[in-house]
Amino acid sequence: MRKTILFSLTALFVAGVVQFGSITGLNSSFAAAPKIVKFATVAPQGSTWANVLNDVDKEIGEKSNGRIRLKVYAGGVSGDDKDVIRKMRIGQIHSSSFTTSGLGEILSEARIFDLPFIFTGYEELDFVRDKFYGEFEKRFEKKGYVLLGMTEVGNVYFFTNSPINTISDLQSVRMWMWEGDRLANTLFNTINIAPIPLSIVSVMSSLQSGLIDGVYASPLGSVALQWYAKAKYMLDMPITNAVAAILIKKKNFDKLPPDLQAILKKSFREQSQRLTQLIRKDNEEAMKIIKSSGIKITTLNEADTTKFKDAGVKTCELLVDKLYSKEFLNNFMSELNAYRAGK
Repeated sequence: MRKTILFSLTALFVAGVVQFGSITGLNSSFAAAPKIVKFATVAPQGSTWANVLNDVDKEIGEKSNGRIRLKVYAGGVSGDDKDVIRKMRIGQIHSSSFTTSGLGEILSEARIFDLPFIFTGYEELDFVRDKFYGEFEKRFEKKGYVLLGMTEVGNVYFFTNSPINTISDLQSVRMWMWEGDRLANTLFNTINIAPIPLSIVSVMSSLQSGLIDGVYASPLGSVALQWYAKAKYMLDMPITNAVAAILIKKKNFDKLPPDLQAILKKSFREQSQRLTQLIRKDNEEAMKIIKSSGIKITTLNEADTTKFKDAGVKTCELLVDKLYSKEFLNNFMSELNAYRAGK
């Protein structure tokens, strides 16, 4: 009798669980745990980048009925781009947002987006980013990554502790360079700047110690990382407009069911486009903060402005067969020039 009662109670409990599962979307095996995408970013909590990632997490959770979620490691706790790439290769991190310096470590052609003095405005950048998106999807996939979205960092400026009115002034600055950045190193060498290579996580302490007294960053980046607080001057001449992209390791992406792959790609692509507009607004607000902080804005004289832009052209040429092929550069510039002619 006891066995009969126990069996009946067990059967009722199991039936109740199955019924509950059918209501809540769980199955009779108690609902599989959600697929977790471990995502790293240097963006601090509370920043626009981090907020949009939270929106992505919420969106993919809702659209998948909780079957996939993001676990975001913000604020650079996973290290800089190189550290994250290494962690992605061994599986500790699945996905991340990269600036083109990091993207270039995976696919050197990605650096073509932040060649110096190429773009004259947002419209041109938006055009080439959309035009070549499919091409870069294919190229990243060959490297073992899936491109989820492209956005931008913003116009990049020099922040220094001494006024810059000539290239000679710039040459006397102890200028930081992102460690391993071949594009920046080529540009600096072209104008005879001897940079000090450091990882991005070492910049603030190096500014505080006096190891460096010059950095380059977008207005938003300089405010978010508090670099602007250690500078007295900003050169009012954008070097480039740096792009950013979101990648996931292909082996992790391929483990997801097709419907979850589609949800992840759609959400990141749409949110990346939204993020671009938000970042542009944030950069405008950051520039107001910089100007109100007491930082003095300097300009190069006309002759040195021309020399600097000529150095940019030379940099593009010197990087052929190092970052990209001549054919790829020509195709890129041909599409950009055709767009300009058609406006």
